[in-house]
Amino acid sequence: MAEIVGMHGVRGTLKMKIFSRVPEKLADYAPLCDASGHPAFTLTSLQPHGTIWLATLEGIADRTAAEKLRGAKLYVPRDRLPAIEDDQTYYHIDLIGLAVQDEQGAALGKIINVVNFGGGDLLEVKPLKGASYYLPFTKANVPHVDLDKKEATVVIPPGLLD
Repeated sequence: MAEIVGMHGVRGTLKMKIFSRVPEKLADYAPLCDASGHPAFTLTSLQPHGTIWLATLEGIADRTAAEKLRGAKLYVPRDRLPAIEDDQTYYHIDLIGLAVQDEQGAALGKIINVVNFGGGDLLEVKPLKGASYYLPFTKANVPHVDLDKKEATVVIPPGLLD
């Protein structure tokens, strides 16, 4: 749901990048979890600050304590997330691990990550052989996702893998 990207001031305020369409509702999911799924972070304040958010966490009262959290990712247990009603919208966690196939059904690999560097979501695909690559997550490149079958059909744009 969020990543701690820096500090603000000396009183333990954190700079956060929030990966939600409604970032101000992050506190509604508290307590937030660490990568292992254990509740670890309770937000005590959250406010917008340009393109990021400033937050304070319970138990973090100075810059030294806050600095130790730089790069930490904050998670919400899947069962606390709202249901998605749009059949073309997905939680990133639901895409990770899907088998990737071409339009003829030939296995190409699997999705190992979903990232967004500012230009839209990218699927990181680990092919059957070789290094992983990023595929823009668009309808043209990913015409079909079947969460029940745990697979995604992809169209590799010309030149992407050259």
